[in-house]
Amino acid sequence: MADRLNSVAEKTDRTGTRNVWSVLPTVQDVLRLPVVIDALPEVLAGSDSLDSPVRWVHVSESLAVAKLLDGGELLLTTGAGWSTDDAELTRYIDDLVQVGVSGLVLELVQRYRTVPGAVLDACVRHGFPLIVVHREVKFVAITEAVHSGIISVQTGALRARDELRELFTDLSLRGSPADFIVKQLSQVLHSTVVLENLSHEVIAIEGEGLDAHEVLRHWEQKSRAAHRTADQAMVTGEDCADGWIVVPVEARGTRWGSLLALPGEPHPAGRAAVLVQGAIALALGRLADQDADEWLRLSHQRLLDMLLDGRYTNASSATARLESAGLPLAHRRTLIGLTIVGEEGASGSVAEAMTSAAASIGAHAVAGAVADWPATAELRSLHNAPLQLVVCLSLPADTPLGDRQLERLARQFAASAGISADKLTMGVGSKGSDVSGLLVSLHESIRLLEETSRPHRGLVIQHVADRPLLRLITALRDDPRVQEHAERMLRRLIDYDLDRNGDLLNVLAATLTHPTNRTAAAAASHLSRSVFYQRLALISNLLDVDLDDGETLASLQVAMFAR
Repeated sequence: MADRLNSVAEKTDRTGTRNVWSVLPTVQDVLRLPVVIDALPEVLAGSDSLDSPVRWVHVSESLAVAKLLDGGELLLTTGAGWSTDDAELTRYIDDLVQVGVSGLVLELVQRYRTVPGAVLDACVRHGFPLIVVHREVKFVAITEAVHSGIISVQTGALRARDELRELFTDLSLRGSPADFIVKQLSQVLHSTVVLENLSHEVIAIEGEGLDAHEVLRHWEQKSRAAHRTADQAMVTGEDCADGWIVVPVEARGTRWGSLLALPGEPHPAGRAAVLVQGAIALALGRLADQDADEWLRLSHQRLLDMLLDGRYTNASSATARLESAGLPLAHRRTLIGLTIVGEEGASGSVAEAMTSAAASIGAHAVAGAVADWPATAELRSLHNAPLQLVVCLSLPADTPLGDRQLERLARQFAASAGISADKLTMGVGSKGSDVSGLLVSLHESIRLLEETSRPHRGLVIQHVADRPLLRLITALRDDPRVQEHAERMLRRLIDYDLDRNGDLLNVLAATLTHPTNRTAAAAASHLSRSVFYQRLALISNLLDVDLDDGETLASLQVAMFAR
């Protein structure tokens, strides 16, 4: 793993040809300066290396100049001090290449009319940029033009770094969550940025025009390859050839993960420097946050939000996101959606507790709190419980998952989360084999608990397979005919409740849950029997139906399930 960045974070990015430099110029940029164009430049060798950055311009006639250079210089000369010995001229070019000079500019006016053969041959052999100018030129004019531009770039880089430090310091002081910091990094870099944990599981990903399926497909392999490339680049002191940047998120000897930036446009402060500032902000957040499970909870919650809000372009995109977060979906996996409610709040981390509990039965899990999804609105109102959790469960197809395994899962989860298992109710959806089946199963488990009143005691596990009508209507929830039936049957009750802030839909739901026991239905509605019967009479009048008729109750049940 690349635990440090050496000097890469202090480098500004270089670019291709630019008339106005925002980063270090290249040899090609220098050739486009008016003062150089007027001297009639001609590239004789190294045309493929003209994108080499120019850190400085140096003028020298000495064949021993290489020992005075540090690399990255563009060397200007008339050749006045050159020897006529071909071996010395060849060694001269070899030394310049060895030290890392960006290129050589030779004026063909006074000493030479043509380039010495030994010099040209050596430059061609190394692919080293050799440029000749055919008119006399003031070297000081070239150095002044280039140096003023470089100084301006460096000043801009310092200013950009100060702005970055201010931005990410403010984010740290405000306690901004990790996903928001990643989003800011993506906007600054104009490229995709990924935060991953030490297992190469994606915690957060942000990018402009992001194609999640393309980026996250086979993410672990891509990430490990990027880390190896970064390690090699650190050893050689070079930038990553593939354009990826890898920065560790660590502090006080503890490493939590890495930030990765995919290829993008250069940044005045240097893309690596931007990523380092984000990594510092994330590390400070981890040090300040007492919740060691913040990243896991964040990752799982974002995934569930994506699924239940429908914020993904296609099934392949959703599959890539889930698998990159450590939830396997392929290779003969059984996928099941669970919903859990409880009467006691958890004292521990529910996401980590569920992950651990799933592992005890040979499964993987993604778990998150019930958010304000349309699919969970009724669940919130019916189960006023501190603990409300939805879970995506993935396990090998040949692994059994009966009530014994589910009870073990629930009790292991309760023990890890510090809650009472005997006050949990679990809704279990049907088995799926892909992300679409998983989404159906999640909806089924939510709807199942929407239709379930909490028993008095003991762990309760309910299966949608035991509720065939609920399962059927959930599978058909997007069918316009089913939606039209629900609207036709319930429209008057909906309008009444909206206009008067009424509770007729809740009363009807309780009645359908206890069709043969009006006392239990009244209790479930939290109404006295007399008031409950008044509500039933009003419902019957508004809908113009007989609530004692079996077919009518069945039609209303279908409509309520669809709603």
